[in-house]
Amino acid sequence: MPTEPNASQDPSSPLFAAIYDPATALVERTLLRPHREYLVANLDGTVLDLGAGTGAMFPYFDSVANAATEFHATEPDPHMRRQATEKANAQATPIRIEPAPAEALPYDDDSFDVVIASMVFCTIPEVESAISEIVRVLKPGGELRFFEHVIDDGWRARVQSALAPLWKPLAGGCHLTRQTGSRLVADRSFDVVEIERLNLGMTPIRPFVRGRLRKRATSPTR
Repeated sequence: MPTEPNASQDPSSPLFAAIYDPATALVERTLLRPHREYLVANLDGTVLDLGAGTGAMFPYFDSVANAATEFHATEPDPHMRRQATEKANAQATPIRIEPAPAEALPYDDDSFDVVIASMVFCTIPEVESAISEIVRVLKPGGELRFFEHVIDDGWRARVQSALAPLWKPLAGGCHLTRQTGSRLVADRSFDVVEIERLNLGMTPIRPFVRGRLRKRATSPTR
């Protein structure tokens, strides 16, 4: 069953939601396009867009939708969710959006064939709880597909660490120093299909990791 959300954590960030699409429009059309296409390649079955933000993935879902696909999304920030709903309504493909946090997904066990996490783990307050929920709602053999920015090496990592306290409240709760790729790969509930590190972006949002993990048929004790 879904876990209970932490009511003390307010996901609302109206200023960040208002500027997000204008600020990312160019990189969405150029740098990010092939990575979003990677996330939807050969997509099939029931799909969850975890922390959909303003709905950047929605046009890509529309481009690959078929009779066998069904799309759901979550977004706890009401300001981002409003924009995501507007984008969903403009698509030919139905997308059901829930206001749930990643740590408390409102779905039954083994509900999804694919969970997509696209630049969302940096903002999730309780990463371990979110991973547990992803494992719970994925069907055995289902995939977690992800594209996330992570902490860099050397002087860039020091810059990220120095900026982190200021960056987090200004950027919708974004953590600059997370090691998301390593954490996901280490989870014993998954087998690694593929993962790669990409020297993409500019400090402090650099590098990225992207990959695919498959939920084991019998999940070990986590």
